[in-house]
Amino acid sequence: MKVSLLSYTDQPEKKVAAAARLCYSPIGADKLLEDMDDGRTQEFLSKLISMGHLSPLEHISFTFAIEGVSRVLSHQMVRHRIASYSQKSQRYVSEQDFQYIVPPAIKENEQALVLYREQMSVIADAYAELAKIVAKEDARYILPSACETKFVATFNARSLLNFFQHRCCRRAQWEIRQLADEMLSQVRQVAPVIFQKAGAACVSQGVCYEGAMSCGRIKNVVTRG
Repeated sequence: MKVSLLSYTDQPEKKVAAAARLCYSPIGADKLLEDMDDGRTQEFLSKLISMGHLSPLEHISFTFAIEGVSRVLSHQMVRHRIASYSQKSQRYVSEQDFQYIVPPAIKENEQALVLYREQMSVIADAYAELAKIVAKEDARYILPSACETKFVATFNARSLLNFFQHRCCRRAQWEIRQLADEMLSQVRQVAPVIFQKAGAACVSQGVCYEGAMSCGRIKNVVTRG
């Protein structure tokens, strides 16, 4: 898996704080950024997040390039609808000798790994034969969800917080959890105040929504808190 933060809104935290300032102050738009030093910015952001007033976070965005992941992951990713995606097309790009992702549980089981690789080889041969007699857009139907894919995704900060809440959770599948953890690590470097407490609900909100399926981490989080 490779994750790169391609671009993000310049001075993201200051932009959010300025937008919030408009909500709570009579000043005009031309003065929004006046006196917005680091201390003032952090004050506004802390107030916003503690109040749950998150709409100003929608004014900043983060764009990631993601590769070396499966289509299982990308199918989960697009459920986060307040984001924009551009993905490698199997309709136009040949999957001859396609690469695929091996889940850890299969990689660690010799018998499972042999079976898995054998079947991937069978599928690859079948795809190659199909692609000779029908269009790639039809041959691709035989390809597995394990196929390696790559895409670009753009989120606003509020949508990212929601994404981290669901996908940093230990109940999330291993691959998308790994992706979410890496994305969170990278955005914290450029917007540390906004994403300081981001993560699974037990970490960000001190609550677990998983009920009987909870991993149990909430007990340790509450105890430490």
